[in-house]
Amino acid sequence: MRKRRSRRRLISQGALGMLLVAPLLYAVTATPAPTGFDNLTNGFESQTQMDLDRATFDEVDQISDGLGPIYNAQSCRECHQNPVSGTISQVNEIRAGSFNGTTFTPHIGGSLIHDRAIDPAIQVRVAGTDNVATLRNSLNIAGDGFVEALPDSAFTSIQASQPRGMQGTIIQVPVLEGPAGTTRIGRFGWKNQHASLLSFASDAYLNEIGITNPLNPTENTSNGNPVTQYNTQNGVPAIQDPATPTAPFGSDIQQFTDFMRSLKAPPIDAVQAATSDAIAGKQIFSAIGCNICHVPTQTTAPVGTVFNGGQFVVPAALGNITFNPYSDFMLHDVGTGDGIVQAGPQSTMNQLRTPPLWGLRTRTRLMHDGLSPTRNDAILRHTNQAEPVIDNYINLTNAQQNQLVAFLNSL
Repeated sequence: MRKRRSRRRLISQGALGMLLVAPLLYAVTATPAPTGFDNLTNGFESQTQMDLDRATFDEVDQISDGLGPIYNAQSCRECHQNPVSGTISQVNEIRAGSFNGTTFTPHIGGSLIHDRAIDPAIQVRVAGTDNVATLRNSLNIAGDGFVEALPDSAFTSIQASQPRGMQGTIIQVPVLEGPAGTTRIGRFGWKNQHASLLSFASDAYLNEIGITNPLNPTENTSNGNPVTQYNTQNGVPAIQDPATPTAPFGSDIQQFTDFMRSLKAPPIDAVQAATSDAIAGKQIFSAIGCNICHVPTQTTAPVGTVFNGGQFVVPAALGNITFNPYSDFMLHDVGTGDGIVQAGPQSTMNQLRTPPLWGLRTRTRLMHDGLSPTRNDAILRHTNQAEPVIDNYINLTNAQQNQLVAFLNSL
């Protein structure tokens, strides 16, 4: 392991070890979340229905299905498939725009630069005037049903527990399926641009696959120019994933959402986790303060809690559940910010959501841009709000650093 020079006064390991213990949100005993990369339901819906919803999630869309005209992928599975549907992949995308020293302005037509088009005449490209561009890795969505079921108080409680200067940023974002004006604390996407899985599914269907739906009925543009004339199927409706009586916001995105809510949380590697190095590394993880932002354990809201403007009632499969994401799901500036503003104010330009570490062992390209090939490289890229913790890390012995990595490789 290579070391980076220390730049600031170190915080004692003992003090950091006591800085944050994830708060116990409810007095009643919570149930541990089911885990596994086994394609089995967590209980949100039956196995038969989950399998049907997975088939829709995995389906490869064609132009005749409404694909594009500009898009990134032909199925949800393309970006979420390692080792099973709903997890992570090596796929990334490009975001771009311009910054004048004060304000970020998205690329004309939106910061997402679509990699594919059904006609080369409408290919989207980063403009010469765009002086900000970044890669974004796809995210793991296994276990996100539990994240959706977190009450807003979970975020504010953790934020209050974090040391001054290391507190996460909380933003309120619209819940598209709720009544007008409905918001919740954002928790999904690299910029926490969504708070509900239905809103997330709707956004991804439009922006990644190019299929409009009742929550996102307007087609994207190509560098600001309309593309609807490139829909080669005559009579393509404005809404390509139509509402139904049982799925008023779109039948496909409802299936995507139900599938995501049914996914188990990523499991640990029990054999690796039981090794002496991983056990020691887990203690080091907390002792040097990694757990300040990568919060090990959280607890969902009680069964029956109503969220998303009345559109989501927490069921028994997701309510009062403890799970281990190793994230506070808040925005932080750790020196790797991508310069993009999405749902938050301009001050979030260089902030990113703390990536959950569950399932980390399935990731080969680390950090938001995928440019860190090893765990050590990713750790050493942290600065700014993470500086005290990284100063502690670089002053560990090589053996201790290897033990910490052994723990990360068990997740």
